[in-house]
Amino acid sequence: MKVGVLAVQGAFAEMEAYWRAQGAEVFEIRQRADLERGMDMLALPGGESTVQGKLLKDLGLFAPLKERIDGGLAVFAVCAGLILLAEKIEDPGSRDATRPETWFGVLPVTVRRNAYGRQLGSFRTVGMFDGQPDVPMTFIRAPAITAVSPDVEVLSTFDGAPTAVRWRSITAFTWHPELN
Repeated sequence: MKVGVLAVQGAFAEMEAYWRAQGAEVFEIRQRADLERGMDMLALPGGESTVQGKLLKDLGLFAPLKERIDGGLAVFAVCAGLILLAEKIEDPGSRDATRPETWFGVLPVTVRRNAYGRQLGSFRTVGMFDGQPDVPMTFIRAPAITAVSPDVEVLSTFDGAPTAVRWRSITAFTWHPELN
């Protein structure tokens, strides 16, 4: 499998290492020319969703990536990547929430940024993921999924709230599987 990792900001190095460990061929997406390589999956790492969204627009990556996602490209998104994909952002004070042109809006979920607290509120836990027990989960300034469309499959929860979902060709996490 060939995985293109968005490498404009955030934890892209950890995402690349994760997919290499899975045996994937990995390349970085930093500029529009990188999209010519073709990919089986797009990986959207954790980081700052506001910055990533702005850079996607500034670098001319937003429209071609959105077109590919709308066309069914598989996407693996973590934390900020989930925010970029969410249909709705439940944070009226957020720059993301007031600038819908900076996120893809393709995943039928609602998210709230930094729902589990700031950096000092980051934590690890163990939970059920996609039927597998005792999966380690690392939450770093994680968003919360506050609503899901009925056709979205919930893969994991924490305190009753969805923390990983799958919809069509998109799998998205509030936590960081690439760190576990």
